[in-house]
Amino acid sequence: MEDRQGSSGSKHQVLMVNRQLVEVMGVTGVESFDTREFVLQTPAGVLTVRGADLHIKSLNLENGFVSIEGSLDDLAYLDGSLEKRGKKIWGRLLK
Repeated sequence: MEDRQGSSGSKHQVLMVNRQLVEVMGVTGVESFDTREFVLQTPAGVLTVRGADLHIKSLNLENGFVSIEGSLDDLAYLDGSLEKRGKKIWGRLLK
């Protein structure tokens, strides 16, 4: 399997174990998080992790590593940046 690389050339990997643990390597920032959703910046784009009873098991942004435990339901990459996503939502609401 090929590693997907962002424009900076840094590696990005996601490992999920039994829908109870997800480890993400190559994280450049944590935008937001709560017990139902984590929003992570990666070289491959904005990654959302959704589920129930989510919590951080390990966080090391110097090494770009985040480990999340809980009942995992969904992993998805958002199209575009968070700023564009916010503009689209407001645009729909104000029509």
